[in-house]
Order: sequence, then structure tokens, then C-alpha cells
Amino acid sequence: MTLDAGHELMLDDAEATAALAGRLAARQPVGAVVHLHGDLGAGKSTLARAWLRHLGVTGTVRSPTYTLVERYPLATGGEALHLDLYRIGDPGELEFLGLDDAQAVLWLVEWPQRGQGALPAPDLDIDLDIAEQGRSVRLQARSARGRRWLADAGLG
Repeated sequence: MTLDAGHELMLDDAEATAALAGRLAARQPVGAVVHLHGDLGAGKSTLARAWLRHLGVTGTVRSPTYTLVERYPLATGGEALHLDLYRIGDPGELEFLGLDDAQAVLWLVEWPQRGQGALPAPDLDIDLDIAEQGRSVRLQARSARGRRWLADAGLG
């Protein structure tokens, strides 16, 4: 994993993706909201799965492609939410997921643009893209808490 002058990273392989997830998970603020962007196959679910593993989630970590949301209880308390909004047609559909009173330790949201206006504001946007070798990743803080988070993780 290499970091350039901004918040651009190159992830050469799955191990580099897991390492990034570990760095972010280790410094993650409680209630963090992360929006994951990228085309199909860009690595959003791979990053989310590695992140949840770093938070201690064991057993199957399912992609929420068809369920829209998967909830993972954490040993440290609270839960992590992993959402995949690719299949929703309107942000109003989110009201049926019971997220209004969710007190999640972490929100990992794939395809967040499809839930625009119905999701909590992100602390961090992560854009993934397929590169010649591995994946390119762009990290962008969207809140003061997100800026502190990236700085604490040595990524900002």
C-alpha cells in the first residue's frame, strides 16, 4: 500500500486491502459513517468484509446485495451495519429497513448515492477503482471527525 501526497492509495492485493481496513478500523470513531463508492467489482465488499473482520466479526460476513442491510454485533458493544443500496430504486425504500433509530458503531454503505437524503452524513468517502495492478483508493474526509480519523490513522 502506498500513499501519495493527497489521500490517494494503491492497493496491490487483498492483503493491502485488509491492511487499509485494519488501519481505519483501529482509529474509527464510534458512530462512524463511511460511504463506499466504485463500480461493480471495484472492491467495496472486500474492503467492508476485511473491516468487519478487524472489528472482531467472526463467522460468515455476507454481502448485503439482496438483503440491503446486514447487522453485525460487535464484542466491544454495539453493532456494525453493512448496507448495499445497489438494488433500491428510491431513497424512501430505506424506511422499511428499520434504520431510523439505529445506534451503530459503524455504518459501511455501498452505493450511498441511491439512498441520498435518507442516510446519515458520511464522515469518510472511499472511492475504489480497478487499476492496472490492484485497486486505486481515494479517501476523503467529509466531517471534522473524518479529518481527525484520517490523521490519527496516518492517512491524512
